[in-house]
Amino acid sequence: MPMPISGLPESDTPEAAVVVGSPERARNISALLEDSHLVAQNREFVSFTGAWRGTRVLVSSHGVGGPGAVCLFREIAQAGVGKVIRLGTAGSLTEDLSRGDLFIPECAIRDDGVSDQLVPMSFPATAAPETVFSLQRAAESHSEPADRGIVWTRAAFAPEVLSLPVEEYRGAGAKALEMEVATLLVFAAIRRMRAGALLVIDNDARVDDPDVFSYQPNTREVTDGLAKASRIALDALVHQ
Repeated sequence: MPMPISGLPESDTPEAAVVVGSPERARNISALLEDSHLVAQNREFVSFTGAWRGTRVLVSSHGVGGPGAVCLFREIAQAGVGKVIRLGTAGSLTEDLSRGDLFIPECAIRDDGVSDQLVPMSFPATAAPETVFSLQRAAESHSEPADRGIVWTRAAFAPEVLSLPVEEYRGAGAKALEMEVATLLVFAAIRRMRAGALLVIDNDARVDDPDVFSYQPNTREVTDGLAKASRIALDALVHQ
């Protein structure tokens, strides 16, 4: 019987998964796999299986934001996934990260709007050390520099009436801003899954801008960064 939200089958699901926000990104990554085929499609949730360097993997999309993403995380956990890497994009909170650069979160600020309803806020959102090191080694093997540090996972895409603490978190050392990593890391810890993330910087988030047209994530630098990051994430996933 298929899962109710993602449509994934309850059995014969690979143990290792790459999760992404965009269905198109899931299709692009699946094209890199051997014997790739579509296994489920429902709403924003599109899933493929295939092989990378001889290891079966799952590639699934979860849409934008923690609430939808945790629906996928719950179902892939139920299906038997034990290792997961989120491949996505993030805004830079430091002058040291520019469009197309790679960033590996070691931990996440839990401002995601979901994880506080799963466990107390004192519970940490930390990536599995094995996954962080595997991502770092994979990036080095591709001769790609990758920074590491704290990511701010925030539920609000842009500010409206309330001011958001950009300067406070920047001052505390947060290097990037995105919308799903904390949700993944907390949920994975609860379910004893090994999880981490690889992010491609797609804009400068040091100054919050409510103008939707100020966000331009489809530049050549970002496209090229995602192409490199896809192979790095797959290598890290199968070599943990």
